Amino acid sequence: MTESEFLAVADGIMKQVELQADSWFDDLDIDVEATRNGGVLTLVFDAGAQIVINGQPPLQEMWVAAPRGGFHYRLEDGTWRDTRGGPDLAQALSEICSEAAGRPLRVTI
Repeated sequence: MTESEFLAVADGIMKQVELQADSWFDDLDIDVEATRNGGVLTLVFDAGAQIVINGQPPLQEMWVAAPRGGFHYRLEDGTWRDTRGGPDLAQALSEICSEAAGRPLRVTI
């Protein structure tokens, strides 16, 4: 994948997550603010938890920083897989956002 293709994919992932966070706020009354600044998406939950998602073009990875730590994901066979063997990106974001919101949430990518 070229760098420009990666940037388009990373932007699409962040747009999807941002739209889901907006729907949690609107439809589920979850106090979360989604803010995009360049290639970085930050989710701030009412309890103070922050989740930062960004793409790393040179490595072609998606990075997530959350209260439980930092994680790197690489596209393999159509799935963004944790480079250290943890859950894939969608599952990890679902777990991280659920913890931050204090209720089950599902992130789809």
